[in-house]
Amino acid sequence: MESNSTNYLESIKKQFAYYKLLGDKTLLAVSDSDIHYTFNETSNSLAIIVKHMAGNMLSRWTHFLTEDGEKKWRNRDDEFVDSYADKTTMLAHWEKGWQCLFTAIDSVNEDNFSQLVYIRNQGHTITEAINRQLAHYAYHVGQIVFLGKMIKDTEWESLSIPKNASKSYNAEKFNQEKKRSHFTDDEISRLS
Repeated sequence: MESNSTNYLESIKKQFAYYKLLGDKTLLAVSDSDIHYTFNETSNSLAIIVKHMAGNMLSRWTHFLTEDGEKKWRNRDDEFVDSYADKTTMLAHWEKGWQCLFTAIDSVNEDNFSQLVYIRNQGHTITEAINRQLAHYAYHVGQIVFLGKMIKDTEWESLSIPKNASKSYNAEKFNQEKKRSHFTDDEISRLS
């Protein structure tokens, strides 16, 4: 039988992977020039949101268990300056941030799960620190998907249950046997 911490860590990895996939699908659907689109002067582009997320990930997850999550080398204000030359560079930074996150989560285990970690000197349990970041990244991935949908307009391919398809989606789900599974298992395979 899995411990609560092991179950939590497996669940959280799946949830992070799901949000990463939503971002991946959106970012792959847009062009190089689309990554710089802003709705207005005060809005963030896809490039800026990715830059901020990657900067946050690298700061929070580098030496997750041993150093404060707000690194002295981080320049958060610069994360809101659109400086990516192209989509390839942006995607490389996106991947670097996510890799840092998954490596850090893989370093958490039964032996260190109860230790405190710090973000700006504020102590967090492992669960609190991870949940804080999951909520933050889900918020920004939602922005990425919304911007992608605006940019692609009628060419957008839904990443969730398409409009007017809820009945058939639910019918398919309720025609299956009840089982214990993580909600992302079906979603990740559907989107892949």
